[in-house]
Amino acid sequence: MTAAEQNQATESAESDVGGRVKIFDTTLRDGEQAPGFSMDRRAKLRMAHALEDLGVDIIEAGFPQASPDDFAAVSEIARALRQPTVCALARCQDGDIDSAGRALEPAQRSRIHLFLSTSPLHREHKLGKSKNEVIDIAVNAIRRAASVCHEVEFSAEDALRTEPDFLVEVFNAAIEAGATTLNAPDTVGYVTPFEIFDLFTYLRKNVRGAERVVFSSHCHDDLGMAVANSLAAISAGARQVECTINGIGERAGNAALEEVVMALHTRAPHFRMDTGIVTRNLYPTSRLLAQVTGQPVPRNKAIVGDNAFAHESGIHQHGMMKHRGTYEIMRPEDVGATTSLVLGKHSGRHALRQRVTDLGHTLDETALDVVFERFKALADRKRTVTDEDIDALASGVDPEHAGPWRFTHLHTSSHLGGGASASLKLTHEDGHTVSEAAIGEGPIDAMLRAVERATGESISLEDFNVSAVREGGDAEGHATLTARHDGSTYRGSGVSTDIIEATAQAVLSIVNRIARKTPRLAATAAHS
Repeated sequence: MTAAEQNQATESAESDVGGRVKIFDTTLRDGEQAPGFSMDRRAKLRMAHALEDLGVDIIEAGFPQASPDDFAAVSEIARALRQPTVCALARCQDGDIDSAGRALEPAQRSRIHLFLSTSPLHREHKLGKSKNEVIDIAVNAIRRAASVCHEVEFSAEDALRTEPDFLVEVFNAAIEAGATTLNAPDTVGYVTPFEIFDLFTYLRKNVRGAERVVFSSHCHDDLGMAVANSLAAISAGARQVECTINGIGERAGNAALEEVVMALHTRAPHFRMDTGIVTRNLYPTSRLLAQVTGQPVPRNKAIVGDNAFAHESGIHQHGMMKHRGTYEIMRPEDVGATTSLVLGKHSGRHALRQRVTDLGHTLDETALDVVFERFKALADRKRTVTDEDIDALASGVDPEHAGPWRFTHLHTSSHLGGGASASLKLTHEDGHTVSEAAIGEGPIDAMLRAVERATGESISLEDFNVSAVREGGDAEGHATLTARHDGSTYRGSGVSTDIIEATAQAVLSIVNRIARKTPRLAATAAHS
């Protein structure tokens, strides 16, 4: 199909069906079963509430028959949520269906999501069933599920490798049995957008009663086309998209919810589709998932990654200062994020001048030349140059050696049964030393308490991140911290082969920046 033909077919699909796409989130089921993303019941409930606040239409809460814990999680979520439909996965087996029905009993709106393989490969090697047997199994399961929940969704597993005419037969039977949503998943992430567009167009044209059901797309990202395929399915008439926060899921993951939603939002004149998603909650929801799973969001992740609205290139920064539209196609505040002009070795004079001015400094061209040269030298040595670094440069201070305190000793230990302790010695620039010790919930907490006692100041940590600088036996950890003190925000960083030491360096760099900004701290010592 040519691009012109696809555009014409898209317009036809949009005119035939309304412009509302349901968002079916499977973060807690398909996403959670991926290695490294397991969540306990408490974490699942937190995520479910966040997804409800996000405006998700259907939340697939789990697979009740898989384990008692999964059953309990689905039941708790069904009881807690009020707005979205709560869905449970089930095979086309009586035990699965009955278990899903019991778990969903507390739900205001409940759905059982049945799945059964339909492709020749799966029929022969997985099920060992004929076409007629597959249809009979599906029909019996749908009828049973319809008796124990509000609505039934049927998925033809491996639909994109199923004979189209047989898929129509299966869906015809599913509608007659009581299914209200028909899902044609790209189970192995194999097809292209053109192929999935053609299939959904074919299904909407040939399935009897197509106008009475919702066609759904569930795309995996094995070839990196999950989002593109989901959008193609929507263009062909799919009115439900199954996706996950941050695109997590089996193997290479699922279509990323935030990417599908913002593609529809940003390209609204093209798609003419709407969702009920509160887009400003996308970034916070993404960060919550990273927190509860311990899996950080990749920096270059579309929509919600740290670099999604960050600009370091001098040319890009110059353009952004003149007009945001030069290098941003959507507003960061629309997804709950902020624009960041990251100053680094690729930044130019225009960005540095603007940041220096924003920090309250007035420099002539000669002074700016000097600061710019020192800035470039510092940027070559550091991963990111902070506002505190620039403030120091503009003030004529060396940011890497500024501040009164330095470590001369640090030791931390964890205690059997919980808790930790830290002892340290700090040397002040006037020559005197301070020794302190503290206990805490963990070694980092204990170290922070000891630093606060030694310097006489307390800081409130807002963000803490540790990443690897390089791999192998000599791997180094890079700790970056954000903290507040007396209403101001400070950032610090440290690098060491020991994570605690890297964090301690970051903490002390913040304390030293506070000292540079507040002379009172530089003069305050524990011996007072």
